[in-house]
Amino acid sequence: MGNICRSPLAEGIMEYKIQQANLDWIVDSAGTNGYHVGEAPHRLSQKVARMHGIDISKQRARHITRQDFEVFDIIYAMAEDVIEDIQWQTGRQYDASKIKLLMNEVYPGRNIDVPDPWSGPESGYIEVYDMINLACDKIIQHYALPSK
Repeated sequence: MGNICRSPLAEGIMEYKIQQANLDWIVDSAGTNGYHVGEAPHRLSQKVARMHGIDISKQRARHITRQDFEVFDIIYAMAEDVIEDIQWQTGRQYDASKIKLLMNEVYPGRNIDVPDPWSGPESGYIEVYDMINLACDKIIQHYALPSK
């Protein structure tokens, strides 16, 4: 939503995994509200990322744009209500074929939301990190590794 908690973690985790896998993918994160545009990720998102050797401190929150549908092959949402916001905000550019709920990569068709840890304790950020990390592994396996 605000692009300071879940999405920056996802961007950082995915960039780390892309680098490890030597892939030429572009990753970016965006929010559906403008409350935090230009801000760094939440301090607890940064802390949890650092605990795993990932630095997300240089990221800055931005708002999703209609052009994101032209630039990116897949747009992952952290929750179903975020998909609704994306559709409303991007209007005619919205392309449902490019939108996926992140946790459906791990649990296909279960439509599990990644909880927003914003107002909670550090343990919520750790839980979110673990969920996103698992989903990023599945994305790499699904889209980058050759089928056996």
